[in-house]
Amino acid sequence: MDIRSGQELAWENKLAKRFNTTNIPLEFCLLQAEIAEAFHEWRKGGTNIGQELADAATGLLGLAGMTGIDLQAEIEAKLAKNAAHIYQRQPADALAATTGESG
Repeated sequence: MDIRSGQELAWENKLAKRFNTTNIPLEFCLLQAEIAEAFHEWRKGGTNIGQELADAATGLLGLAGMTGIDLQAEIEAKLAKNAAHIYQRQPADALAATTGESG
C-alpha cells in the first residue's frame, strides 16, 4: 500500500465510523496521544510497539485528509530535500544540516 492509498483508507474509516472529521486541534491532540502510547509501550519493553505506531500513522493519515494535504507528495518532497542536506555533528552529538534550507 502506498501512502496516498493509506490516506484514502484512513479517511474512509473516519467517515464510516463517524470519527472526528472537522476538529483539527482535537485531531492533533489525539495524534500526540498515540505517539505517547507508542513511546510508553517501547519504554516498558512491550510487544505492541508496532500496533501503537500503526495507530499513530493512521492518525497522521487521517489528519492529512482532514487538512487536504497530499501526504505522499509532501513526504516525497521532504525526502528529496533531506537527501541534498549534508549533516555535521554538533556539540552533544546532535546533527545539523549545513547545506540547503532548514526544515
